[in-house]
Amino acid sequence: MKKALYVAATAIAMAVGVGVYLQSGATAAPQSKFVLLDGSQKTTTDLKGKVTLVNFWATSCVTCVGEMPKVIATYDKYKDKGYDTLAVAMSYDPPSYVVNFAETRKLPFKVAIDNTGAVAKAWGDVQLTPTTYLVNKRGEIVKRYVGEPDFAELHQLIEKLLAEA
Repeated sequence: MKKALYVAATAIAMAVGVGVYLQSGATAAPQSKFVLLDGSQKTTTDLKGKVTLVNFWATSCVTCVGEMPKVIATYDKYKDKGYDTLAVAMSYDPPSYVVNFAETRKLPFKVAIDNTGAVAKAWGDVQLTPTTYLVNKRGEIVKRYVGEPDFAELHQLIEKLLAEA
């Protein structure tokens, strides 16, 4: 009887573990090359080791412009704790508009221009902005937001991910 209970308890524990793993839905971030405003490049591999917010946005997107102060505040709050932000402007956004936005708003994080649309395509064929991904230290996407995130919830998730080894 004890052996049967032990086997049942082990099976339940394993099932719960598998369920938690499957629910986490962490998948490797797609391999991408980001061309930054200063002409330098960053790759998906460069994201590893930090919790990173990858935000697809456009200067013509009212929600994107509206959420940007919260994206900046989030970056400022966690940047010294192993957190980073990468804002990816959509291919249809004129580069001069993106540069002007980044300069006038003094964006404190890296901004990339996806001039060919290849990055948006690789990241799940992003078409709606803002679309935001939270990537853990292992380079895995743990959350995708379409539209403005609930920033209180986002901050809780960032803190949890920063606490992970």
